[in-house]
Amino acid sequence: MMHFLRIKGGAKLSGEVGISGAKNAALPLMALTLISKNRVTIRNIPNVADIKTMAQLLRNLGASCEFANENSLTIDASGVNSTTATYDIVRKMRASILVLGPLLARFGRCEVSLPGGCAIGQRPIDLHLSALEKMGANIEIKQGYVVATAEGGLKGANIVFDKVTVTGSENIVTAAALAHGTTRLLNVALEPEVVQVCEILAAAGVKIEGIGTSELTIEGSGGKLLKISDFEVIPDRIEAATYLCAGAITNSKISVTGANAKHLTAVLAKFEEMGFGIRISGDKITILPAEKIRPCEIVTTEYPGFPTDAQAQFTALSLVANGVSTIDERLFENRFMHVSELARMGADIRLNGHIASVQGGGELNAADVMATDLRASSALVLAALVAKGVSRVHRIYHLDRGYENLEIKLKALGADVERLEE
Repeated sequence: MMHFLRIKGGAKLSGEVGISGAKNAALPLMALTLISKNRVTIRNIPNVADIKTMAQLLRNLGASCEFANENSLTIDASGVNSTTATYDIVRKMRASILVLGPLLARFGRCEVSLPGGCAIGQRPIDLHLSALEKMGANIEIKQGYVVATAEGGLKGANIVFDKVTVTGSENIVTAAALAHGTTRLLNVALEPEVVQVCEILAAAGVKIEGIGTSELTIEGSGGKLLKISDFEVIPDRIEAATYLCAGAITNSKISVTGANAKHLTAVLAKFEEMGFGIRISGDKITILPAEKIRPCEIVTTEYPGFPTDAQAQFTALSLVANGVSTIDERLFENRFMHVSELARMGADIRLNGHIASVQGGGELNAADVMATDLRASSALVLAALVAKGVSRVHRIYHLDRGYENLEIKLKALGADVERLEE
């Protein structure tokens, strides 16, 4: 049974909406429990499809995963007895590769299916593999699986990431926590999700120097499993950015609560450049309407720069600006799949390689549109909020991978939206 969203454009929004835990932080933290000797309860976990997929992967490996409620998960990985992450689960979610480092560090061997293509482009795992080889692993690709062995465990090493890689950083940091000796990592990703992985390991007694910087020194436990305490997932900065965009595109005053403004510096600065007011009070961020919405220039880059995961939403927002915005996507090659769908609603967007020129100020009309990936789908929802008439956004299983209760939260802000079956 497929679901779609029916959205009637033109409603003003108001009120506030709570932000869920960050999916992109929760997934590596779930994988991290593979190196824990005790049960770990993770709170503020988002109720989204990717989390359920990762829980199923951990169960397949022999861990017990129990949801106390939809936002609290207890994992006991002490009984893990399999080291194989099979294709049928990895193909649903590229983040499955996050079990590679912890499994190899704990058992000295593992077999993880290659993730295959993700719609938004090639995200090679060669950076993960070359780092593990430097730590003494022997790696072969056999019949679509990464087969890794490290007899006697992984060894500390000096590793320089050629490119900034978020999942690569998370995988290798976790592996290094259990390695024999000291690992030095250079060009580590600075994303808050990577920082949280380091903080949880440090709280479990792993000596890590340089948390929050691009240079980490990690003293491994020599193969001993860790005692990891219960913890809470950081708020989802991309979800917060998306709801603030909903306020902006409808030129309404709304607030997001349970957010962390420090993780959103680049995004909040962009709203202000476009003429919106931003108020921050504790964990609450309020966006205020603009007298005149100005066009913007965006270049996506690694954290703390402007996030590629908020690019599609700002492309939609640029459609209501007065003038031409330019959006330069530097991280992923297929990150403009929302453009052809937005064009069905009357959007005037010209693509030239990795740069989109968005002519704002035209009228958007409702249409049937199709989601192609997680963030592209949120751009279509945003455009539908201001399009004339009733739009239907199809294939919203993409949205369900990363947004918890999207239509419920939008309704609470006053949007005319419902989820229907087709």
